[in-house]
Amino acid sequence: MQPLTIKLKRAYEAPSSDDGVRILVERLWPRGRTKSDAAVDHWMKEIAPTPDLRTWFKHRPDRWAEFRSRYEAELAANGASVEELRSLCAGRMVTFIFAAKDLERNSAWVLREFLLSRQA
Repeated sequence: MQPLTIKLKRAYEAPSSDDGVRILVERLWPRGRTKSDAAVDHWMKEIAPTPDLRTWFKHRPDRWAEFRSRYEAELAANGASVEELRSLCAGRMVTFIFAAKDLERNSAWVLREFLLSRQA
């Protein structure tokens, strides 16, 4: 399998030609964004954290380490969606689109690291 090339970008940033395939990795559509504004090629709701985990986390920095651990466990148990996403990413530039304000502590970051750390 070819190495994965995955960038991260907020849904509120303008799309650019170097984004490649834009994949929304949120369970909920970003507020205030139309489909044309977001320019999303794929929306993978099922790869996002469960509603219970997302509600528990509330983007609180003091819960970041535990959130990462719990979300990684969810991803490990969600093999079909992970493989579908890995197939979408293979051999091309991909940008994961997310809505969180925090650029360093968000589910897209965890997802990217999860995929990159488990490359064949």
